[in-house]
Amino acid sequence: MSRGPARAWLPARTVDAVSPAIFSSVARAFNHLLKPYPARDLPPGEMVELPGRGRTFVTDSGPRDAPAVFLLHSVLTTGLLCWYPSIPALNKRYRVITLDHRWHGRGITSPGFDLEDCADDVVALADVLGIDKFTAAGFSMGGGIAQLVWRRHPSRVSGLVLCSTGPYFSTHDPEHRERAQRTGRFLAPIYRRLPRPSEKSLNKTTSHTSVWAMRQFFSTPLSHMGDFGDGLGRFDSRDWLGEIDVPTAVVVSTRDKVVEPERQQLLVDGIRGAQRLEVDGGHACCVLGAEWFIPPFVEAVDAVTVGERQPAG
Repeated sequence: MSRGPARAWLPARTVDAVSPAIFSSVARAFNHLLKPYPARDLPPGEMVELPGRGRTFVTDSGPRDAPAVFLLHSVLTTGLLCWYPSIPALNKRYRVITLDHRWHGRGITSPGFDLEDCADDVVALADVLGIDKFTAAGFSMGGGIAQLVWRRHPSRVSGLVLCSTGPYFSTHDPEHRERAQRTGRFLAPIYRRLPRPSEKSLNKTTSHTSVWAMRQFFSTPLSHMGDFGDGLGRFDSRDWLGEIDVPTAVVVSTRDKVVEPERQQLLVDGIRGAQRLEVDGGHACCVLGAEWFIPPFVEAVDAVTVGERQPAG
C-alpha cells in the first residue's frame, strides 16, 4: 500500500492518556467530560466471558457479515467513552466491536496490567464472537495494543489504524513512570472515598451525555495510575515496526503534547507503506470536537479495508 498524501482537518480535542504532566492529563480528561460530544445511537453491550481470562464489557454493532473493526481505547477511558462518537459512522458498513481493557471500566481485573495481556484479550474476544480476521484500530494506549495484536497474532489482523499514538509511551522514561506511581498512590485514598457507578447507571444511556460520561470515567480506578504507567512504559515497538506487513493508516494529531507528532511520525516512517492522515488538534481528538476527528478516522479505516467492506446503503 503506497503512502498517501497527508490530509489536514480542523481541530479536535478529547480524553487524554497518561503523560509526563500526569495531573494535567487527569484534569483534561475530567474537563472533556463536562463538555462532551453528544452521545447518540450508543450500541447496547453485555458482559462477555473470555475463557480462561475473565469477563469484560463488550459492544458488538453493525452488519454481522461486514468486515470487523475492533476499536481499542485509550487509558483512563472505556471502550464506549473513547469511541462512542465514531461508532455510528462506522456502523454503516462495518461490524464494530469495543471492549473495556483490563482495569478499565468493566474490564478484566488481574494482578497486574500489561498491554500484551490486553492484546491477547482482543483475540480471545474475536474467538468468542467467531471472527477470524479484523482491523485493529487503537487510540493512544489502544494504538499500542493494536500493534501488539499484530505482533502476537499476525494471522488475525487484516489492517491497522493507529491514532494519536506511537511506538512507545512517555512512561518508557523511568522518571515519568515513577511520577505515575506517585500519582496512583496519591489518588488511592481519594478514589476509595468516591461512590462507584452501579452497573445500572453505566448502562443508562438516556442520561445527559456529561452524566453518562462522568460515570464511565469513574468506573476506572484512578488508584491504578501507577500500574497503567508501568504497562505503558514496558511497551516499545521500535525494533519490529518494519516487520508489520498489513495495510496501515496513522491518524496524526498535529498539536499533540502527550504523544508529540514527531513520535507519531515514527510509525509512518517505520511501517512500510503506512498512510498518514492528520487532525489539526491535540491529544484529544476522538470525543470533544469529534466531528473533525471522524472524517479522517473513517477514511483511515476505509483505506486499510479496501476490497473487504460493503457499500453503505
